[in-house]
Amino acid sequence: GNMSFVDLCYSSVIAPKAMTIFLSSSKVISFAGCATQFFFFSLLVTTEGFLLAVMAYDRFMAICSPLKYPVTMCPMACTRLVLGAYCGGCLNSIVETSLTFQLPFCSSNRIDHFYCDVPPLLQLACADTTLNELVMFGICGLIIVSTTLVVLVSYGYITVAILRMRSGSGRHKLFSTCGSHMTAVSLFYGTVFVMYAQPGALTSMEQGKVVSVFYTLVIPM
Repeated sequence: GNMSFVDLCYSSVIAPKAMTIFLSSSKVISFAGCATQFFFFSLLVTTEGFLLAVMAYDRFMAICSPLKYPVTMCPMACTRLVLGAYCGGCLNSIVETSLTFQLPFCSSNRIDHFYCDVPPLLQLACADTTLNELVMFGICGLIIVSTTLVVLVSYGYITVAILRMRSGSGRHKLFSTCGSHMTAVSLFYGTVFVMYAQPGALTSMEQGKVVSVFYTLVIPM
């Protein structure tokens, strides 16, 4: 439910304004509107990454420790994990938004993208953006690495548990249950890594626009 809510929200932050820009002669977004879009997109996309890791852990507990599952993943534990995901997203969003929008944007007012994001905004700044790039690379790298490790370890144990099963129908059921989640994880983390967590992520904006379509529209759909 929370995953669906986050997907709906962060698609809604991007798609309506992008469609308005594509279909109308006015290609304008206000400074406040850009900052608001940036804040909520950053919050929601980071929360999505944490939620994918929480879901992987949930499936690990359900498949590998089914008798302990009702106790380990009780409603209180689920609430805390979900709140932790939202708090992590909010913290990252506050840091990224405050660092980005305190820069002086005096070189140009043309954003080379279909929404307000870190790489195209840093290109407009007429000040040294080294700190911003290091913070973006560091925070995104840390989030991606930590959540990816949770997913990989969880699915490592799940794979072992599935291979030990004697029932073919049981194996098929577990693979089909986890397959959609793993597809979403692979697409999401792959595209986010290309955009934010590799050196030189700011240089190829044409590639960035194509990649952005995947995690703003395709993956939520």
